[in-house]
Amino acid sequence: MILLTPEIRARLAANGREPDRDHAPVLKLFNPIGEGVWLATMIETDGDLLYGVADLGFGCPEAGHFSLREIEALRLPLGLGIERDILFETAIPLSIWIDVVGEAGSLRAAERIVARLERGAQP
Repeated sequence: MILLTPEIRARLAANGREPDRDHAPVLKLFNPIGEGVWLATMIETDGDLLYGVADLGFGCPEAGHFSLREIEALRLPLGLGIERDILFETAIPLSIWIDVVGEAGSLRAAERIVARLERGAQP
């Protein structure tokens, strides 16, 4: 699977030109058979370093940079690799995601809370 389409890459690069803004995540990557979820808001000019929040399933999700090349190189059982969530969309800025992830303890749990926020319901 292509993890970054030209459109997604362009949106990430545009956000990277405004690094002080609190952008909503543009990209969600995930491990289809286990733990591991990454949300990215921007990409550095090197075309590799993404910025966002990552949760590798160890109970300590983190905001920061992660390498697209390293994620693309991951080989999972059954010949699988990391995948892009083609349905992912959010208007919630990264700072809110980070707060919710911190309270929820994981990115997957935070997704359910943010989905309720986006629908206008109480978390």
